[in-house]
Amino acid sequence: MKRRELIETGIGGMALLALASCARPSTPAAAFHDDGYNYAILTPGDRTMIAALSTAILAGALPAGAAAAGALVQVVRGVDVAISGLTPSVQQEVSQLFALLEFPVTRAFAAGIWSGWDGVSAGDADAFLTRWRYSGVALFRSGYQALHQLVMASWYGNGASWPRIGYPGPPAVG
Repeated sequence: MKRRELIETGIGGMALLALASCARPSTPAAAFHDDGYNYAILTPGDRTMIAALSTAILAGALPAGAAAAGALVQVVRGVDVAISGLTPSVQQEVSQLFALLEFPVTRAFAAGIWSGWDGVSAGDADAFLTRWRYSGVALFRSGYQALHQLVMASWYGNGASWPRIGYPGPPAVG
């Protein structure tokens, strides 16, 4: 990549993020419900998006049946806790990423998701994540890494996931 291409890509990415953060939807998606927790960072739209992407990222790792919904709630709560612990500048970057993925125009063109997150299938979410993971655009690869790491840390940092992977938990101190 030439210097000029790098600068153009950076400017284009900044403009895209600025547009998405300015045009964040005022009516959040309503697919994900969790009234039992006071979210510090995630908006209702963020929670719906994280829930949709978590089903793709954690395919095969989440429990089946009725326990899946409870596990998904724990993942979304964990992402909120994880983001809360980040520095304000990183929180701002994550917020810009979420705005990019929630605004319909930028979500459609940048992610290829034409419906809202409440209607996306696990296959479409997985296809989007795969495109970003292997994208030639560094901004998309970074976005993928952020989403992937937040969801994975949230799930595997939760003691509810440990029995499924055979981890007995941390040793007792004493």
